[in-house]
Amino acid sequence: MFKKTTAVALAALLSASVVAPAAFAAAEGEARSKKGWPKPTRSLRKNEKLCRYKFSDGERTVWICDKAVPCCEWEAIGNYVKCGTTVTGCL
Repeated sequence: MFKKTTAVALAALLSASVVAPAAFAAAEGEARSKKGWPKPTRSLRKNEKLCRYKFSDGERTVWICDKAVPCCEWEAIGNYVKCGTTVTGCL
């Protein structure tokens, strides 16, 4: 029984280490440029909006979110952008 539990826990840990980097992946349609406003990597669909933000270092970023959620950006954690949620906003 202990061996099975250990094996399951080890498998969960290994799968989390593979999935965790995806949490820091680019936002959908994200594109960045220091020269001008870039075009998103895909076109807008129904009920989506284009989010745009210019960071203090001059980098301009665009990404795509649903219309119902806020566009979120954080300079403090490496110019990170994402779509928020209707419940927690940008937390």
